[in-house]
Amino acid sequence: MKLGRVVGRVYCARQTPCADGKKFLLVQPLRWEDSQPVGDPVVAADAVGSGASETVFWVASREAIVAFEDAPCVDAAVVGIVDKVKVE
Repeated sequence: MKLGRVVGRVYCARQTPCADGKKFLLVQPLRWEDSQPVGDPVVAADAVGSGASETVFWVASREAIVAFEDAPCVDAAVVGIVDKVKVE
């Protein structure tokens, strides 16, 4: 799982049928140690109802498909909303 922050939303005028009804978010990956941005933002389907500026954890590849049984077109998915990160 990866840490990220929701920085935007992606709207599609047309999409494949397997993406119908899915909310797509723009997620900025963060480092677990200090929550600093790392890399480019990714588009992830939302499985938990997260919103703007929330810190989330997300998965990619096969794990993302598992979050949506009916969406084999998903490559990244938000699977949790993070309340707090504590690194010792």
